[in-house]
Amino acid sequence: MGTENVLEAAVAAGVKRVVCLSTDKAVYPINAMGISKAMMEKVMVAASRNLSNSGTVICGTRYGNVMASRGSVIPLFLDQVLKGNPITVTDPAMTRFMMTLEDAVELVLFAFTHGENGDIFVQKAPAATVEVLTKAILDLLDMPSHPVHVMGSRHGEKLYEALLSREEMACAEDLGGYFRVPPDARDLNYSKFVEQGEERLTESLHGEDYNSHNTTRLDVEGMKVLLMKLGFVERLGRGEPAFVEG
Repeated sequence: MGTENVLEAAVAAGVKRVVCLSTDKAVYPINAMGISKAMMEKVMVAASRNLSNSGTVICGTRYGNVMASRGSVIPLFLDQVLKGNPITVTDPAMTRFMMTLEDAVELVLFAFTHGENGDIFVQKAPAATVEVLTKAILDLLDMPSHPVHVMGSRHGEKLYEALLSREEMACAEDLGGYFRVPPDARDLNYSKFVEQGEERLTESLHGEDYNSHNTTRLDVEGMKVLLMKLGFVERLGRGEPAFVEG
């Protein structure tokens, strides 16, 4: 309802472009948060269907974890190490997309510039296992023997993140550094889809989604390079305080 209110207000006010931000949790949602994100995307696409002559363009983006953002494990792991506590890991084999804040902003700006009504954009991003992430952090801190405690997966956790479903990959447009998923343009006359199917749906049955298991996988050295793009990690690497008060 909040999304619908914002979109209706934007159209009424003549806003030229609206970009809705979503996450990997909208793909194959398994809990209420994921379902709410998926519903937001459906509301966005539905609202965009009748805007061809309104002057407003509504599109969306979808991305995975933003490194060091709220809820990221990177500041947690660093804090645990600096306090002398073991790093707590649920499953070392879990993979997660690795995206900097700058990457996330670039994705939104790309959608803002290139999006058409109902489009969803996904930026191609590398991924790493939690094990590689912890080793990279400990290497940067020159503490390779620091203890790591494997505590087991928590309820609702996924082994990997998916940014595009199999069905979306079947119709996605590869733009080089990005995928564009056009909206489903079918009308409510479903009889023609009963008498004649769609080849892309057949393709999706045999294809795979785009996820953190099958994207470019970072090794420890590659993960360290990405971590050094974070300001507070770079300061730690220079022996300076990671977090400055004030």
